[in-house]
Amino acid sequence: MTPSSTRTIKLTWLPWALTLIVVLLGVYVWANSFSWHFSTLSTYTFFPVLGLLAFSIMWSHYMIGELRRIFPHDDVDLHQFFRWTGYAVLVLIVMHPGLLIYQRFRDGFGLPPHSYETYVAPSMAWITLLGSVSLLVFLAFELKRWFASKNWWKYVLYLNDLAMIAIFYHGLELGTQTHIMWFKYVWWFYGITLFITLLHTYIVRIQQHFTHAS
Repeated sequence: MTPSSTRTIKLTWLPWALTLIVVLLGVYVWANSFSWHFSTLSTYTFFPVLGLLAFSIMWSHYMIGELRRIFPHDDVDLHQFFRWTGYAVLVLIVMHPGLLIYQRFRDGFGLPPHSYETYVAPSMAWITLLGSVSLLVFLAFELKRWFASKNWWKYVLYLNDLAMIAIFYHGLELGTQTHIMWFKYVWWFYGITLFITLLHTYIVRIQQHFTHAS
């Protein structure tokens, strides 16, 4: 086996391996937060893990994208990876707030934003709405197949990046699992590496812009 084929195999499996690791971490910290007593499982204890997994998988997308920029000569087709994990993220980001909205409505608290305001401390209500706005941005990204060629589509990508930062903060402040000390370090690692990746992405874009302009 040649060195180039070995490298290709590694990069082919790396996205799936990274995603599996962050998913297992998310499931583990979530289940461990209630001592693996699934008999106490309810909508309120279940819906947080969906948001946790959605962000973690999207984070892996950003990290794999960054690796592709660092190793641009590795011609690896990751279409299937982004396709199937993208479907998973779409389901998770819809179900995460959807289950909460459904349960709050069943419990007699009405619909958002009031149902959100009565679920968290009043000072935190705006953070729940921040999550809702981010959800709409992520859903807008699903229109890519129809509008990716439009000149304005780049602004949807910018908003998607901002939404990732917003969700990081949303999880940091409201997440039950992100207040567990060891996982709080993991969450901060996600946030810092996401910020570095975004910074590098925009630096490269600016450099390319000036290169093409000249």
